[in-house]
Amino acid sequence: MIDRPYGLKWLWQWKDQEPIKVVTGIRRCGKSTLLSMFQGQLREDGINADQIVAINFEHPDFMELDNSVAVWKYLKPKIVQGRNTYVFLDEIQRVRDFEKVVDGLFVLPDVDVYITGSNAYLLSGELATYLSGRYVALHLTPLSFREYYDGVASSESPERAYRDYLAFSSFPHNRAWDKEPGLVDDYMEGILNTVLRKDVINRNAFRNPVALDAVARYVFGNIGNLTSMRNIATVLKSEGVSIDASSVEDYVSALCGAYLAYKAVPKDLRGRELLKSGAKYYVVDMGLRRFILGSRAFDMGRVLENVIYLELARRHQEVYVGRVDGREVDFVTRDGGDVRYWQVAETLRGEGVRDREFAPLKAIADHCPKTILSLDLDPVGYDIGIKTMNALDFLLEKGEE
Repeated sequence: MIDRPYGLKWLWQWKDQEPIKVVTGIRRCGKSTLLSMFQGQLREDGINADQIVAINFEHPDFMELDNSVAVWKYLKPKIVQGRNTYVFLDEIQRVRDFEKVVDGLFVLPDVDVYITGSNAYLLSGELATYLSGRYVALHLTPLSFREYYDGVASSESPERAYRDYLAFSSFPHNRAWDKEPGLVDDYMEGILNTVLRKDVINRNAFRNPVALDAVARYVFGNIGNLTSMRNIATVLKSEGVSIDASSVEDYVSALCGAYLAYKAVPKDLRGRELLKSGAKYYVVDMGLRRFILGSRAFDMGRVLENVIYLELARRHQEVYVGRVDGREVDFVTRDGGDVRYWQVAETLRGEGVRDREFAPLKAIADHCPKTILSLDLDPVGYDIGIKTMNALDFLLEKGEE
């Protein structure tokens, strides 16, 4: 198994704490494996096997547990009296009225509950109502570049590993890492079809898969570009796809709900208010993007920006796009009162490039950390307080403060 240090650290931090632990993320990103790793560590830490109860609701052994009453009847005799019982409910959204059994487990003493789900609706519907203020959530993505490098590609140079990471995907169960393009595409097709069918089309009862496919291709093809639902509808209509802005919004929202895409909203850095000029979208995996777009996928500057966005989202509580005096700051991260500013560029070399990338950061009056990340093979540098560093070093957590 490939080590998932971020996720395991989070689970250990919340072990034996009262809130329900919720792990969400796109299908096949490694949620079930993460829970299995954690269960193994619990046993190594002295927890007896009878204190760990795990159900994967996608496994055929548990297909009869399709409603909250059946799940409770299964769990009740397995709860250990006088000792902690660790209950793991994997892909719980498949259970009818699952919120009731989760809420029931929450009120029991000495029961530590962990649940997973593959779409954002898990935390936006009845569960959020039942457990308001009583759960904590971890969003799991496919492998970070560091996880991929340490687990798969540590014998390669970071530059070669990064190229493979983009081409062959970051999904942790991808057995196509022998780099045979046909196997990779088969794997990507399986992920895309499963997510679109189960978490997008069926969940939302969409009846126009052609339009949905067109919207998905647009979002995957325009990562990092400021866009609006009206603009997407206009472009697609020009390509012969009959769709209005309202339907586009429904489709994009569903793609984000299934964790195929992520929305980064722009904020004015002086007034801190949201701007009404559209948003940027980033996607979950570059291998999946390559499968969808083919040769159009290798626009390296925007690809790097997407990879950095996902990494910042792993490390920080909030990530958004900044605007100051008409200039754009690629990303702003916020963890309570800790604010940081980030620019991303494929290279800082070339006429006017360095000045262009520095200008938005120079326009910010505060003294919060400011960093520019690029693929240039240069050592860490500082210029008027702005840090420049190699993006791969950042992703591998080298040379950071």
